[in-house]
Amino acid sequence: KKGYDNSFNGLSDGRVTKIIDRVQASFNADKGRSEASFTNLGVTKVPIQDKFARQFPKILTGGIWAIISIGYITPEKGDSPWIIENIKPIQISDIDFEEFTKLRSEFTTDEWKQILMQTLGLNIEEFSPNQVLLQLARLVPFCERNYNLMELGPKGTGKSYVYSEFSPHGILISGGEVSAAKLFVNNSNNSIGLVGVWDSVAFDEFAGKEKRVSKDLVDIMKNYMANRTFSRGKESIGAEGSMVFVGNTKRSVPYMMKHADLFEPLPKAYYDSAFLDRIHCYLPGWKVDIIRGNMFSDGFGFIVDYYAEILHHLRKEDYSSSIREHFKLDPTLSERDKVAVLKTYGGLMKILFPHNEFTIDEAKEILEFAMASRRRVKKQLEKMDETFREKPTYFKYTLDGLEQEVITLEEIEYDQATVSAKSAAEREEETTGSEPTKKSSKSLPPNDTINILDGQKGISYYKLFADHLDGAREIQITDPYIRKFYQIKNLFEFLRMVAEMTAIGDEVKVKLITVNDPEVRDQEANLTKIEDSLQGSAIDFEYYFDDPQTMHGRHIETDTGWDIILDMGLDIFHPYDSRNPFSLAQTNQEERQCKKFYVNYVKT
Repeated sequence: KKGYDNSFNGLSDGRVTKIIDRVQASFNADKGRSEASFTNLGVTKVPIQDKFARQFPKILTGGIWAIISIGYITPEKGDSPWIIENIKPIQISDIDFEEFTKLRSEFTTDEWKQILMQTLGLNIEEFSPNQVLLQLARLVPFCERNYNLMELGPKGTGKSYVYSEFSPHGILISGGEVSAAKLFVNNSNNSIGLVGVWDSVAFDEFAGKEKRVSKDLVDIMKNYMANRTFSRGKESIGAEGSMVFVGNTKRSVPYMMKHADLFEPLPKAYYDSAFLDRIHCYLPGWKVDIIRGNMFSDGFGFIVDYYAEILHHLRKEDYSSSIREHFKLDPTLSERDKVAVLKTYGGLMKILFPHNEFTIDEAKEILEFAMASRRRVKKQLEKMDETFREKPTYFKYTLDGLEQEVITLEEIEYDQATVSAKSAAEREEETTGSEPTKKSSKSLPPNDTINILDGQKGISYYKLFADHLDGAREIQITDPYIRKFYQIKNLFEFLRMVAEMTAIGDEVKVKLITVNDPEVRDQEANLTKIEDSLQGSAIDFEYYFDDPQTMHGRHIETDTGWDIILDMGLDIFHPYDSRNPFSLAQTNQEERQCKKFYVNYVKT
């Protein structure tokens, strides 16, 4: 058959080829038929039979990946020479969830996290424990119904990748702009929009104050995000699609904390306390490092389509009941706060413990992450709208009779930065003739402990040790793990700090006791280089190898009587982009994310 008419039957002249591509269709009103376009093939306006649109409705709302039998015909003028004879979506047809949960029990939690990260294509060794949870939390919209997630942060951290490439049940809207008809319902043909077809609808490039957004659209979104329904005339329609909002921030987090709030980058129409109160989880995108080549994994993970179907299956389940069994949430939390915490907690429990077997400590870690993710929303709302300040809200939980408050990392870091700024001002006053404000060694408490959280910034060797090393002329470092290059570099940064603290004409003797590891290349050579490079400086450095069987713990001792017990030794920082000469983390320790550790100061 040459050319097309309204009775188009989808038959070619016999020349048929099978291709794999993403196919999307829309209705051409002028010709009275649906037409398809192919993402990679670059072919558009290909007639498609109505039966395919009815059979695969997602083809009309963002497209599907499929095996397509595409044929060739001799066209009439102005028509496409291509014709679609068959479409077979690329999707796992069936999963055995019981087998999946049974086999999950054969993995430890750490092993399971590794395989999930490798499924995402990421090398878990390049991410902190907190960053691993951030990456996995991006999957929650695929396994939790009507879940509202926002992530704002620097560009290049992979915020939108998961929502565009990971699951055939998710769609990413580029530009962050969409009409009410496309998102909810088209009144002209009564077709249900994206939230009724996809498990997850993500808005890319959501931030940007200059963007124009319809207030009517925002009002419909607010109702849907709160009640899971939207109205079409007098009729109310329910849907289960989760909503994700990702965008880039231009300001630093301390700047936003001081001068505005963490929702500052949003368009005016979305900068609405009622809309933002519907967000269940605000992921701190600034805690995710910019993706580097060494972050990608070559290890084994699940076939993505298979795991996407597992997440789709989990949408029917509720894994939040263990909160009520083991924890008691603070009564000041609003109903929306509780729902938000339950959804984030339940979603991560589905991802990490689909077999429903976990320890209390593991559940506690997930609960604290979920509470921090909602607290981040609530604390910004309190800045924006005074009505949220009228009734105090405490993000606390009780476990075994002990009450624990959850605070976000940016709050802790901002408080530290404020204290540091005051200290700088005090030092400035000192140089202008005011009374000295520096604490002397004698005024420090004789026994003190500080705890640093995973992912925390604003920490440096100077902040940790300077006051307790002040006045010392002999320092001994005992640490069996000064072996690898980055650990030896940490040692050098410590020695450089001591040198900078030492007055001109004085000298400090620093002795390192560590363990010789023959499997680590250049350990002794690098330590010797440090020893040689410090000759003639204020630091008299020597190192010794000891028997690992006789070494106990990591600590720093001074001739002034301080014994500084180190949980992680000098190895307190997560990996950072050490190859980039323009990275702030290269020269400023406070820009690096820390591991979880403690330091105990004891005056002997």
